Amino acid sequence: MSTVTISASDVNKLRQQTGAGMMDCKKALTETNGDFEAAIDFLRKKGAKVAASRQDRESNEGVVIARSSADGKFGVIIELNCETDFVAKNAEFVAFGNQIANAAVESKPASIEELYDLTVDVDSTTAKIGELIIDKTGKIGEKIGVSKYAVVEGEKVIAYIHGNFRLGVLVGLSANVAGADEAGKDVAMQIAAMNPVAIDKDGVDATVIERELEIAKDQIRAEGKPEEMVEKISLGKLNKFYKDSTLLNQEFVKDPSKNVAQFLATVEKGLTVTAFKRVALGA
Repeated sequence: MSTVTISASDVNKLRQQTGAGMMDCKKALTETNGDFEAAIDFLRKKGAKVAASRQDRESNEGVVIARSSADGKFGVIIELNCETDFVAKNAEFVAFGNQIANAAVESKPASIEELYDLTVDVDSTTAKIGELIIDKTGKIGEKIGVSKYAVVEGEKVIAYIHGNFRLGVLVGLSANVAGADEAGKDVAMQIAAMNPVAIDKDGVDATVIERELEIAKDQIRAEGKPEEMVEKISLGKLNKFYKDSTLLNQEFVKDPSKNVAQFLATVEKGLTVTAFKRVALGA
């Protein structure tokens, strides 16, 4: 039995090098008396070595998968990265991304670390997602990993994938009413195209508001407007920012005569968006 003390930082270092689960890394270091090279060998030898040797490589390609649960009350987005567009377009790689997303919907992990520790069934055997990622790294020869993980819960959650797995959106609606699926998809497409910063002005971060006001004031002063007009005009520009950049106030892309809030009201009075997430590949 090893007498070497294995610290949390040691475990995290090995985790970052290999992509394996925390408990697996701790066991590997314990079994190898804290020897990192031996621990890497211990962790599913071939795949772990490839993963460790490629940590300095860029992995900006990949797929974004959005998925909602069968009851429509929970959804996830994952971004699974690789190094080349060739691998990203491979059907097996896309299927692997779908497998990870399905496991996330079923188990609702709170973080990427918890996602990596999920156990899934593969070819009549069970393995952790972190271990499967190491295996894929070894087989494909590229650095692979989940870089983003987002969730939305609500009365009705709609998932949308745009641009051949390049962008994913989740939309939470306030009620599951007739027409909610179609309306949710329309709003998800709006989010994909217009990239709002918040649902409405109450959701805009105070630092964003402050920055927008300062930019507006500088522009107004540069135009030579008198100082007593700066505050009033800057507030007008801020309202324009809310109209352009907050979801419910944006012009509805499919019908510019309405904003998004007005469009939702035509589906069901009082229907609104309670949450959304947008993940773009590499962004």
